[in-house]
Amino acid sequence: MEQFLSLVREQPSSAILDLGGANQANINYITNLGHRISSENVLDSLDSIWNDSRRSEGRKIDDFLEEAFRYEPGALGGALVWDSLQYFPPPLLEAAIQRMFVLMQPGAVLLSFFHADEKAKTVPAYTYRIIDTRTLLLTPRGLRNRTQFFNNRALERLFQRYASVKFFLTRDHLREVLVRR
Repeated sequence: MEQFLSLVREQPSSAILDLGGANQANINYITNLGHRISSENVLDSLDSIWNDSRRSEGRKIDDFLEEAFRYEPGALGGALVWDSLQYFPPPLLEAAIQRMFVLMQPGAVLLSFFHADEKAKTVPAYTYRIIDTRTLLLTPRGLRNRTQFFNNRALERLFQRYASVKFFLTRDHLREVLVRR
């Protein structure tokens, strides 16, 4: 988190996307850095769209991308993805990563978390609130099924179009991933 905020602080004013939904702590923190923030609760969108049996898989992907990522190409200077990507089904995950690549400016940064326990089928989901550059407040949102396990190699493949990928393993078995466009 500290490196993400440091990199965002160096950028000119731009839009930061928060995929964890709107919360006042994150809005205040990002806007105090001189950036705009857009919030999307992608897990709610995922649940409502992906679980709709009337839609084909292709339609679900298109509808999800339209609802969650309705921004102009190059509009984003950063993205707080949090732990949401690990719950996306593989075809939606690839489409979402490609869409974010298009939406992000060159040099923009993305922060994402992945649970590092490869045996766990269900993992806790959280709401993340920025307290300061070194502190996040995590509020549990319940358990969710993880669609796949992401080791370092899988994450490098996932973000292969991006300029760089850094990994940090925390004490609580979270793999923090900082990606630069």
